[in-house]
Amino acid sequence: MEVHELEALARDVAGGRVAPDELVRRVQAGATTDLGYACVDMQRGLRTGVSEVIYGAGKTAGQIAGIVGAMREGGQERVLITRLDEAKARDLADLGCPFEYVEAARCGVVGGLPEPDGNGEVLVLTAGTSDLPVAEEAALTARFLGNRVNVVHDVGVAGIHRLLSHVEEISRAQVIIAVAGMEGALPSVVGGLARCPVIAVPTSVGYGANFEGVTALLAMLNSCASGVSVVNIDNGFGAGFQASLINHLPGREA
Repeated sequence: MEVHELEALARDVAGGRVAPDELVRRVQAGATTDLGYACVDMQRGLRTGVSEVIYGAGKTAGQIAGIVGAMREGGQERVLITRLDEAKARDLADLGCPFEYVEAARCGVVGGLPEPDGNGEVLVLTAGTSDLPVAEEAALTARFLGNRVNVVHDVGVAGIHRLLSHVEEISRAQVIIAVAGMEGALPSVVGGLARCPVIAVPTSVGYGANFEGVTALLAMLNSCASGVSVVNIDNGFGAGFQASLINHLPGREA
C-alpha cells in the first residue's frame, strides 16, 4: 500500500464507505508476506512512497503471478514488472494475471499508469536506436512513478546536429536521462547544454572494445561535465526511478 492509497482508504472511512476495522486490518497487516520463493515487502510504499517492483528476469511466470497476487491482496493497486520477455509475458497472461505488456520496455504494468504529479518534465535521450529498449524501460518507469516524460531517440554524437536540434527540450527539462553505448559520449555533451541533473545510462551496445558496456560506463564516470551521475549498465529502471525522485523533490523555500 502506498501513501496515497492509505489516504484514500481513510477518506472512505470518513465517508462511511469502509468500516473502521477494515482500515485497522490493512494497516496492521504483516510487513511481509512469505510465499516460500519470495518474501514480499508489503509496507515499502508507506515507508518510501513507492511499493516494491518485481524484477521479472530469473523468475517463472507462476512466481511473478504469485507475487502480483500477494501485492494486490495487500491493497497495492499498481505493480511494475521489469525485464519481462515476450514468452514469459504470454505465460503470465495464460495464468490470468491482469497486466498490460509493454514490449518496447520489456515490462508489465498492473493497474495502469497514474496521472503525472511531478514538478516538470523528464527528458529521455538515446544515442542510437539500439539503445531503445533500455531507454523505454527508463521512460516507462518514470511514467509509472507519476512523471511527464518526453523521449527523443537517435541523437548521438556521431551526428551532433541531431542533438542540437532539441536544445529547447533540453533547456526546459527538469531531469534528463541520457542513454548511450559505444564510447558513451552523449551524457557529457548533454551535461554541457543542460541546466538540470543528467542521469547517464551506459548500455551494452557496441563492438568488442565496448566490453558489453564497461567502456561506456567508465567514460560516463569520467565525464568532465558537471551535474552528470551514472547508473549501472543497461539499468533503465534505476535511471527512471532516480529521475522520479529528483522530479518530485520540493522546491526551494522562499
